[in-house]
Amino acid sequence: MDLGLSGPGVNYILAAFTFLLGIILAFLARRAVRWLESRAGKTDTYWDDILIAAIGTPVQVTIIVLALYYGVTLFDILPESLHWILDPAYAQAFYILISAWILATFLHSIIHIYGRRYAEKSDTDMDDRLVDLLELVIRYVIWFAAILAILSVFDIDVTPLIAGAGIAGIAIALAAQDFISNFFGGAIITVDKPFKVGDRIKVEDYYGDVLSVGTRSTRIKTLDYQIVTIPNNKLTTNIITNYSEPDPKLRITIPVSVAYGTDPRRVKTILLEVAHAAIQDTDYLLEDPAPTVFFTEFADSSLNFILRVWARKYNLPEEVRDAINCRIAERFEKEGIEIPFPQMDVHMKQ
Repeated sequence: MDLGLSGPGVNYILAAFTFLLGIILAFLARRAVRWLESRAGKTDTYWDDILIAAIGTPVQVTIIVLALYYGVTLFDILPESLHWILDPAYAQAFYILISAWILATFLHSIIHIYGRRYAEKSDTDMDDRLVDLLELVIRYVIWFAAILAILSVFDIDVTPLIAGAGIAGIAIALAAQDFISNFFGGAIITVDKPFKVGDRIKVEDYYGDVLSVGTRSTRIKTLDYQIVTIPNNKLTTNIITNYSEPDPKLRITIPVSVAYGTDPRRVKTILLEVAHAAIQDTDYLLEDPAPTVFFTEFADSSLNFILRVWARKYNLPEEVRDAINCRIAERFEKEGIEIPFPQMDVHMKQ
């Protein structure tokens, strides 16, 4: 509309002044946002930081766009060919975009700040990967919904788009079903915590220390220093033995055989003495729980016993067996106790 001021270019000058005023107000808003950010950084909560980050830039953009809009409409400087811009649908679309921008930034900041703080408390990187995924998904979901809302404002049928997105989602899900099952397997491991990084576990024939738990797989370093990569969905459907929980000690059973004719009580006494001597002379064994000996069976060629001792840690079974067996061999030789070997007596009848 013409305000009646003299001169052909007055309306353009007033429109330019309005736009300039909008830029000045946006600049002042930017200064205010920076001041609020500095104040928010001194508080104990993150909610004020999140809110300022969400509305700061969108408010400045809104001020500039509104200044431009009112400049061209109030002073009637818009050419006839561009009057379609004045359709209220475009204003609604703009407000939808700004709302989506604020909401996406707000939710992304919540996940980024509080999700990261939670993930830092865990020993695995699975939480970090989940946070990364959520940060990405939340933006795509909000902006996709905003696009659908804008299309609805312009009376564009969104049913084919939704159907197409659904079909595409099903196709992607079928193509990536292994990845999805492994991803959720990793999430189950993170929540259920059957093991953590550094634990020694056994899965099927694989025995070693957990190096990492990822979104797709878990890596184990075997005792041969080989890296085994196991898909997470295998871990959630198999029996896992964790040697590190509830504590690192490990009971070790050592079979011992002696020849027939040997006094079982004497053998048990000697084995206990050997175990206690090994406890005193090495750093491998625990005194509590105490070692135990059992006379288990009358075998074909021997009397069989088992000696049970407790290692300080799960990674010392070979050291313990070596220390015990060497002492048993020396003691049996000293005591004259025979360690039998398989033999068969053949009687021929004439």
